[in-house]
Parts: sequence; structure tokens; C-alpha cells
Amino acid sequence: MDQLLSAIANFAIYFFSGLIALIIFKFCYALVTPQDEWKLIKEDRNIAASIGFGGGILGFAIALSGAISNSVSFVDFITWAVVALVAQTIAFAIVRFGFMPKIVERIQNEEISAGIMLGVVSVAVGMLNAASMTY
Repeated sequence: MDQLLSAIANFAIYFFSGLIALIIFKFCYALVTPQDEWKLIKEDRNIAASIGFGGGILGFAIALSGAISNSVSFVDFITWAVVALVAQTIAFAIVRFGFMPKIVERIQNEEISAGIMLGVVSVAVGMLNAASMTY
């Protein structure tokens, strides 16, 4: 019974910390993107923004799952979560400044293809992130 309670406590710690990390990611990602995703999604109902931002959140969640699965301690998990946040932010910068310099304008103009590309890159980076978090 003690093992079960310990396992449930560990689950709760990692699960709720992961949720908090997702919220932190949402705010950090919004700081580095020049457009206001929430306004574009909630008020303007911009599908391209929703796809791009959703891909960012999904990519980060994938990376977090790798961090949770492979961490050897809670501090280790937090460290990898920060690494994942930085990597996802860099992924946006690479798309914005490298592959698609007009991505911001294209998303604001509701170009779904731009949102899909940003979302896919974010998920791909999240998967690479998760796979790289091993010892």
C-alpha cells in the first residue's frame, strides 16, 4: 500500500508540474512571438494561429513527456523542461528568421499553410527533444 501511495504522489507531482510547465510555456512562447496568439485565436478565430500555437504546445508536451519518462529526479525533470522550453522557442525563431521570414504576417493574414508549417516544425522539434532526453 505504501508503494501505491508513493507512486500516486509521484504521479501527482510530475503531472501537475507538467501542467504548470505548459502554462509557463504558453506565456514564454507568447513573449517571443510578435503576434498575440490568444487574441488571434479567441477573438479573431484565426485558424492558422491556432494550428501554429497548438503545434507549439503539443511539441512542448511531447518534450515534457520525454523529460518525465527519463528524468532521474524532480530537479532533473525541471532542468529538462527548461531545456525543452528553450528548444521550442529556438524552433520558432528558426522558422521565423530562417525558413519563413514572413510567418508572422502570414499567420495574421490567416494563411493556414503557414500555421500548419509552424505547427509541424514545433511538433517535430518536440519529438526530437523527447528522444534526446536520455542518459
